[in-house]
Amino acid sequence: MTTEGVLDSLRTAAENTKHAETGTWVAERLRQAIADGLLAPGAKLAEEALREALGVSRNTLREAFATLHAERVVTRIPNRGVFVSHPTSEDIREIYRVRRLVEPAALLWGPAAPADPLKDIVRAAREAAVAGDVPRMANANQEFHRKLVARVGSERLDTLMGQVLAEMRLVFATMADDTRFHAPYIEENAKILSLLEAGKNAEAASAMTAYLDRAEEQLLAAIAA
Repeated sequence: MTTEGVLDSLRTAAENTKHAETGTWVAERLRQAIADGLLAPGAKLAEEALREALGVSRNTLREAFATLHAERVVTRIPNRGVFVSHPTSEDIREIYRVRRLVEPAALLWGPAAPADPLKDIVRAAREAAVAGDVPRMANANQEFHRKLVARVGSERLDTLMGQVLAEMRLVFATMADDTRFHAPYIEENAKILSLLEAGKNAEAASAMTAYLDRAEEQLLAAIAA
């Protein structure tokens, strides 16, 4: 999406949402834009354009930047501005440390919530794979993991997962349009879903741990290359 397209999206969000113009709200909007792939690694976050699009003060925007910087989603460069981050190898290792604690636990101890939303995501991912549509495949993968954790019903975990997935989107940019990375994980998601539906939560959690181990190894190899 073009820079103007991103700004239009943020304007719409601001117009359609009643908010207190807080730094937290702005950080959520920018984090979601990154998680959705609208802002790529290295993109400059132009302060004046964003302030106008979101209808917030300079101090509120800077508060949001500070939050996102603490989350490693953006980087401040003195005398140049704020940019969407390029994840490092250590960032990837830290992301997967968190994911290995959260996602298998969500499968092992999460409630017996309906799995229909997960089925719909797997179906959409398979359709994207047939079409060779890498962005849709990546989006579906992100959404599968977000919904998986959301089944727990914890706002705190949802917030944490939002931060993790925003960073993951930046990591995915490393893989560019390589369908060989994304496609196999569609069926991995389907396998985990089948185990979950069968009530085999411990097996699903174990499969997720192995899944995350393989993904981390692939991404670290891509960064090294």
